[in-house]
Formats: sequence, C-alpha cells, structure tokens
Amino acid sequence: MKLIRHICLSVALLCLIVGAASAQAPKLDNKAQAEVVNKIADLLRDNYVFPDVGEQAGKFVQTQQSKGAYANATGAQDFSERLTHDLQSISHDKHMRVFMAPPEPKEKEDPEQRELRFLRQDARNNFGFVKLERLAGNVGYLDLRGFSPAQFGGPTAIAAMNFLANSDAVIIDLRKNGGGDPSMIQLISSYFFKEPTHLNNLYWRKDDHTDQFWTLPYVSGKSMADTPLYVLTSARTFSGAEEFSNNMKVLKRAKLIGETTGGGANPGGFFPIAAGLGMFIPTGRAVNPVTGTNWEGKGVEPDKKVPAAEALNVAYKEALNNIESTTKDPQAKNEAAWAEFALEAQINPVKLSDDALTRMAGNFGTRHITAEPGQLYLQLGDGPRRKLSPLTADTFSVEGAEAPRLRFAVDGSGKSTKLTEIFPDGHNNDLSRE
Repeated sequence: MKLIRHICLSVALLCLIVGAASAQAPKLDNKAQAEVVNKIADLLRDNYVFPDVGEQAGKFVQTQQSKGAYANATGAQDFSERLTHDLQSISHDKHMRVFMAPPEPKEKEDPEQRELRFLRQDARNNFGFVKLERLAGNVGYLDLRGFSPAQFGGPTAIAAMNFLANSDAVIIDLRKNGGGDPSMIQLISSYFFKEPTHLNNLYWRKDDHTDQFWTLPYVSGKSMADTPLYVLTSARTFSGAEEFSNNMKVLKRAKLIGETTGGGANPGGFFPIAAGLGMFIPTGRAVNPVTGTNWEGKGVEPDKKVPAAEALNVAYKEALNNIESTTKDPQAKNEAAWAEFALEAQINPVKLSDDALTRMAGNFGTRHITAEPGQLYLQLGDGPRRKLSPLTADTFSVEGAEAPRLRFAVDGSGKSTKLTEIFPDGHNNDLSRE
C-alpha cells in the first residue's frame, strides 16, 4: 500500500518535526556549516519553484557563511533559525524553512510503516476536526485545525458536513489551522457549490505541469450550496487554510472575518540536508484561476477585519442578523432573534447592583427568586436553585436552560411586581408577585 502525504506545509506538523529533534544538538564547526549551506544551495537550485530566486537565496547563505555570519551560532537550532531568516529575506517565501530533523531510528523503518504511523497520528487528531457545534439560532460551527488527505480523513469530513447540513448558516473556524492537503479542501468546498466550480490551480516546477482542483461532482449527504458561510481567519491561518479562505473569498461564496492570514502559498516537500538538519522547499505555487495570482507574502485579507479573538462573536452576530432579515420561516426568525439577544449580553455584559437584585427577589407562584451579593437565583418549588444571568437590566437567562427567560416588571420604587416567562416562539407567561 502506498500512502500519499501532505503536499502543503502544516505549521503544526513542522512544530512536531522540530520538537522531535534534540534541543541540545551540538554546535556545528565551520566545515559542517559549509556542508549544510552548499547542500541548501544545490537543493534550491534544483527544486525551488522559482529557479532564479532559489539560486539567489542559495548564493546568499553561502556568502554569509564564508563571511563568518554563522560562526557564533550557539548550536544547530540557532543555525537553522538564522538560515531560515536569511533565506526568507531573499525569497520572501514563508514556507521555505530549515529545521532540526529528528534523529534516524536505530532500526531502519519501512516507508509504509512510517506512513501508517503518520496516519495513526492523524486519526488521533481526528484529522483536524476539533469541534462541531449547533449554536443557538441554528448556526453550525466547525473548528478545523488542519486539512488531512481526503483518502484518510474523508469519512470524518463527510460526517462533519452532514452534521452542519441543516444549519441556517455555517461558520468554519480556521484561526488555528496551519494548512494541509488540497484534496480535503476540495472535498469540504464541494458541499458549498451547486455547479462544477474551479477552485484553484497548483503549478509544479518539476515536469512543468499544473494540477487543477474543481469541486467534486458528487458529495455524500446534503448540499449546503445555499447556506450562508462565514470563515474565521487569523495571522496563524496558513498555507492550505489560506487557500480555502482565498477560494471562498474570490468566488464570493463566503464572508471572511478576522485577521489577514500568514501569507504562504507555495506547497512543496521535505528534503534532508546534512548534520541532522532538514528543509522544506516549495516546489510549486498556487495560481487562482480567477485572479491569476496568490497570497504569498501578503496573506488573504478578510472581508471584515477584526482581532482574531473577536471573530467568532462578530461572525455569529452577522449570521443571526442575516437569518432574521432574509428567512421567511417565522420560527427561524424568532430563534435567531432569541439567540442574538443573548449574544449581545455576552459581548456587552450587564452588571447590576446588589440593591437592584434585592428588589427583584420575591415569590411568584411556585417560582422563588432570592438574591445574594452579586447574584440572583431561581428555585421551582423544592427543586435546586439555579443562577440567573442578566441579559438586560430587567431580563435574565436561567442557568442550564435555553428557555424560558425571565423578565421582571417593577413599580416606581423599583420593586418587582410581576415576573414574565418569555419563550422563543413569542408566547409569554405572566406571574404576579405574592
């Protein structure tokens, strides 16, 4: 069995490779350093997607080494970081990296067994699918941390897409996604288009050929071609995650919310160098079929720029607003408005004084409202007490319950006279104070 590995660098995968190497690797002498930079120059000349730039970058680090620029490097890790900095100063390619490679195993590992080991780790990471959730208001949410090859992660992706399929809007969170394989990008994207759609091209220097990526003619489950889509980005969004974001933006299929992405558009592969060091060399480049360009060195600009930490709330609020304004389903409209009311309180928390809370306390039928410093409680009969959280100055949500919410009516002195239970479908239940 021959397995196909990722062709786009995942930042997370790179960290694993670096972390597996010895942090206490010895300092390299001048001869060893010269061997490394000469090997880098050869590899770049023969493999980098832009031959002229690769040759310039290789010659630059050779010149740097001959001048003694790396003589005081404290060890292999420091040396690799300096090489990466100098190479990127010429190439401006964030995929081009030198790193400490893990030590060779004592017993030579069969390539197929090595690939199976990587596959098991992918599976333990659930192929990048970290969280699926149905947010209030029927908004689907997916936290996706990587794009594993579809031949392995496909069943997980299909299950995730079918979980989201009945949502009135979908949010895909790529804020911590470092990239991966274009086949998974192709699979997930296919759920969001009706007609065959040209997503992206990857040009490869070797053999001077281009791979085209189109949406698939068939997906298992329900299409979400008409479902509003929001994609969350950050400065950590990189490589394949940028491709997904860029594809959706250029095709006007999704609204991007968050930060400008990292700026890595050139896929490639890992190459051993010497002295326990390895290198990722971009051997291809992305070419968007609409713009003819890519996002290398500049990143993908979001449609709405906000700090990454705020992106989910902003996207969620926009999704709810959109549902309220466009749906013809009264229930969907009510649920969206209900959810937005709570979200607004989450974004802008309401703080009430102890005196205000005390004036709301009392008995309303079998509903017993009690106040303690900083907190209001509800107790039904002899049942457990549950916390009430303010949504506005007079309306509260009940701990552990989406409905009902409680609204207090107060008299001129500020003392509560009536408690109203509010439900998502719009009906109310009034309870007078005893």
